[in-house]
Amino acid sequence: MKIKVFLAVLLCKTLRFGAKLFGRGSSLPGQLTLKVFPDILKYIELPKKVIAVTGSSGKTSTVEMIARVLTKSGVKVAYNREGSNQIEGVTTFLLCACSLSGKVRSDVVLMESDERYARHTFRYFKPTQLIITNLYRDQLTRNGHPEWVYDVISECIDDSMELILNADDPLVSKFGKDRKNVRYFGADRLSFDTDKNTSVYDDGKYCPCCKAPMEYEYYHYNHIGCYECKNCGHRKQKTSWTITDASLEEGYVTLNGKYRVELSFSSIYHCYNILVAFAVADIVGVEPEKAVEALSNYDLTSGRIVNFKVGEREGTLLVSKHENSVSYDQSIRVAREDKRDVTVLVMVDAISRKYKTYETSWLWDIDFELLKSENVREILLVGHYHKDLAVRFSFTGIDEEIIKEFESVSEAVEYLRKGRNFIYVITCFSDKQKFLDLAEVEQ
Repeated sequence: MKIKVFLAVLLCKTLRFGAKLFGRGSSLPGQLTLKVFPDILKYIELPKKVIAVTGSSGKTSTVEMIARVLTKSGVKVAYNREGSNQIEGVTTFLLCACSLSGKVRSDVVLMESDERYARHTFRYFKPTQLIITNLYRDQLTRNGHPEWVYDVISECIDDSMELILNADDPLVSKFGKDRKNVRYFGADRLSFDTDKNTSVYDDGKYCPCCKAPMEYEYYHYNHIGCYECKNCGHRKQKTSWTITDASLEEGYVTLNGKYRVELSFSSIYHCYNILVAFAVADIVGVEPEKAVEALSNYDLTSGRIVNFKVGEREGTLLVSKHENSVSYDQSIRVAREDKRDVTVLVMVDAISRKYKTYETSWLWDIDFELLKSENVREILLVGHYHKDLAVRFSFTGIDEEIIKEFESVSEAVEYLRKGRNFIYVITCFSDKQKFLDLAEVEQ
């Protein structure tokens, strides 16, 4: 068995070296290694702490922030920093983090896991902690409905894991029902919360356990908030790690009533990611003061938020997953809440990097109506699907005079050079580089 492990690690490391030389991704070495040694993950030696993060959104950003907190505190971490989160990518980073004898050389293994592929990734080993961030409508053509994704994730869970769950998401918190080995994170009522759901749709309207009507005390955004089912008792649970105060305008979040983290980017999404990083620091044994120091004003390097210039105009590109309306909604809220006059560019040129689809019904789930705001002076609809966007926008009530369409990305960028407003570009990973190649990216 030792020779098998030796050969698998050697093969994967060699393939990874070659892949880097030719600019290939991090999943290919793992994919090829698994063809030769399909059960190799069963035989590697992992450290005592194996922490996995899954869910619809926020995985890559959250893992990056966890890794920063732990490494800044002197903890040696192995993690899939490139965000390749299916079993092939996980195999690559684990084997490349191993010695030739098959021992992972770190204090903690930290991994981002695709929600659909967790059942495959964790077939041969189990994380000690599984963090589930949220479950949203996401990539309909591959993920179907959030409740289907819930069932898929359920297949990988067993009693040996400690579940770390988002108490504010009624579907995620269902994983903890009748379970002892579970803790929760979430937010108290915040100043910007609402008493009613203001989104285009309401996925929290009915209880995920018994399907009876759900009652909410308040909403943070979409269906995320404080809820209770009067029929079966499913409700928001007591949290071990809590956002007790936050101001997106002033740019801070307070955790557990005591620890203030300054925000580099004002978004409720960012607040939740910070909260999870703070929770993992606690789990690993990092002092909270050190976690706060590492997280305050930290700028993500994963490319989710990119500052740029077009001519003399400054702007920010916000990566928002195509086919994920909640992701888009949060980016739209950032643009809406900016005190400056802004131009918002929404680009859908290719729906996915990985699979072929022309399905755009997800555009109707996005709360584009939020852009009907005094500070939004101009809206550009850009890319191959600009007509689909235009039809959706025709139902928003936004003044048609401020909406312009461009099929060509380069033409849209040239148009932007002539204006004065701050720019927000809202698009997906499949399209972001098409814009950034024509802009000046701030380092």
